[in-house]
Amino acid sequence: MQNKVLSFDVEASAAKVPGVSRVSQVVDRGLEARRAAAREEIERLVASALSVIERTGSLDPKVSDILADARLSNQAFYRHFKSKHELLVAVLDEGIRGLADYLERRMSGAATPRESIREWIRGMAAQARNSSGAQATRPFALARGRLAESFGTEVSQSEAQLTAPLRRALEAAVVSGDLPRARAAADAEMLYLLMMGWVEARLIEGRIPEESEVEDVESFALAGLARDAGLRTPSEPQ
Repeated sequence: MQNKVLSFDVEASAAKVPGVSRVSQVVDRGLEARRAAAREEIERLVASALSVIERTGSLDPKVSDILADARLSNQAFYRHFKSKHELLVAVLDEGIRGLADYLERRMSGAATPRESIREWIRGMAAQARNSSGAQATRPFALARGRLAESFGTEVSQSEAQLTAPLRRALEAAVVSGDLPRARAAADAEMLYLLMMGWVEARLIEGRIPEESEVEDVESFALAGLARDAGLRTPSEPQ
């Protein structure tokens, strides 16, 4: 008796079964497992990079130190990142996301848009007021410009995350009459530059600012946003 050769046409078989084919399910399961493994390695590398940076106070940690902390190999590192700077941008992005969440939580409890803006200012100032936060923030504050030169788009996107809730609060302050002369987009950028410069200066000095200093910068910022009607800006008509 002649043996018959059995053939299996995957596409034809899949076409007969409604929904996702078995083969597609197996492929998807395998890809999902690989994605999960990759995410786990990346998260370990980012966490270890931050740990080494906080421990050493330097934004130029050795890859070998990061890998030792993460208990991963060189191969694992270069599977996900082309360079140490690319990893540092990922670490910066994670830090910015965490700070943006923190600022939004502070702002969410404010009774008025003006108070929401005040909470944003105080939340930014807290990066220099909190000793552990200052330790983690200092290396990035000092090297932000250097990272921006190589990864301008990524750094700009990270910064946009911090100003988005502030811009929304400024828009609400205009509508409510809290700050009728505010210009949301421009003022959000100016406030960001003011607070980042203030925080960086305190971190460079290596000291924790007093509460009175926070009150001073807060008063200065809010007074500028109010744009007293008696003080005409060059762009405003008499």
